[in-house]
Amino acid sequence: MRLRKEFCRGLDENSGNVKKLSPDGVSFGNSLTAPATIMDFGFNQEQELLRDSARTFLATECPMTLVRQLMEEEQGYAPELWRKMASLGWTGMLIPEEDGGLGLSFVEMALLLEEMGRVTLPGPFFSTAVCAASLLSEPDTGPAARSLLPGIASGETRATIAWMESSGQLDPEAIQASWRPVADGIELEGVKVFVPDAIGADWILVAARAAETAGPDGIDLFLVPAGAEGLSLTPLQTLDQTRKQAEVRLAGVRVGASDRIGPAGSGWPRLERMAERARAALAAESCGGAARVLEMSVDYAKVREQFGKPIGSFQAIQHKCADMMVKVESGRSAAWYAAWAIASGAPEAHLASAMAKAYCSDAFREVAGEGIQIHGGIGFTWEHDMHIYFKRAKSSEVAFGDGVWNRERVARVILPEAGSGDFDE
Repeated sequence: MRLRKEFCRGLDENSGNVKKLSPDGVSFGNSLTAPATIMDFGFNQEQELLRDSARTFLATECPMTLVRQLMEEEQGYAPELWRKMASLGWTGMLIPEEDGGLGLSFVEMALLLEEMGRVTLPGPFFSTAVCAASLLSEPDTGPAARSLLPGIASGETRATIAWMESSGQLDPEAIQASWRPVADGIELEGVKVFVPDAIGADWILVAARAAETAGPDGIDLFLVPAGAEGLSLTPLQTLDQTRKQAEVRLAGVRVGASDRIGPAGSGWPRLERMAERARAALAAESCGGAARVLEMSVDYAKVREQFGKPIGSFQAIQHKCADMMVKVESGRSAAWYAAWAIASGAPEAHLASAMAKAYCSDAFREVAGEGIQIHGGIGFTWEHDMHIYFKRAKSSEVAFGDGVWNRERVARVILPEAGSGDFDE
């Protein structure tokens, strides 16, 4: 409760407001910290204040000049900005109060991520405060895993998830990195690719399977410290340089038996639950990016003149902007429903997050593409910011499954009697 009071006070100070806020938690619908049965489509006072203060903070502390600067750096990480975000409680938003966090719900996190998407925030927030924090905060993760949470909440510890391998697939069979028991603990072998923010991370959460196991059985998660013997990291040159990725090679890396996250064989269900939150997070972030592209495009259409009049007066441009707005608003509906479903523990949360990810990532890509078209030649230049949003849209599109993959995932749940060939394109 003390942490929540400090959080509300911090929001109040950052926004310049003087009114006292309720310290009893915030809600979207009837509850964020407990299951709810009725969805309220409005935000409460604290949530509105969080959104306003986050937008003001990010506009000041994360201008596009900083984004471009971090794109050129190997880690893509601004320590001072990270410390300021941690001081606002953002890095500990999903972490329980008893572990040093704020213990808020996924609705607040989604609201914050939408604002981060507006500025294409670089750095390890998504990998650390969303993915790693969600996974480590689960019950029965073990003392070693929970000991990392206070550091993540305070901003002193950065962590990431090493899941994907060379096949590029997200099914359990794609995990081929292996672990085996040795005299002094556990030995890990394998190669992980597209690991977000691995360069500079203090801990890497590695998914590996026991020998002679198949499918989800035998998959476990292990805590691997940066600098462990046999661990090597190679930066990858990817399309979106606002979100750094790396190859992680494990050559006989040894960890203690206590570094296993949770009971033996529990790795795959934990990965699935983490991915559910990651998809909803990317959906919310994509909505923010798409909304900002729409604003930039409309503003440009008002001042750019052709044939003696603003291009915004031409019906073709108006149609583009109208279609973009429909995509943005529809995406918000999907993203906020997914956030509410996760926060309230709704049984359809896994479907909601997949549907939101499918729609919002496609919408962001399409809106960013149309934004470039509206800007014309200047939209294709390096000096203009439009390409940064388009590249973020493309990277978010493929992360944790693209639209086709997530729609097929939904179809297999709601149409379980259909054969695999029925989903082929």
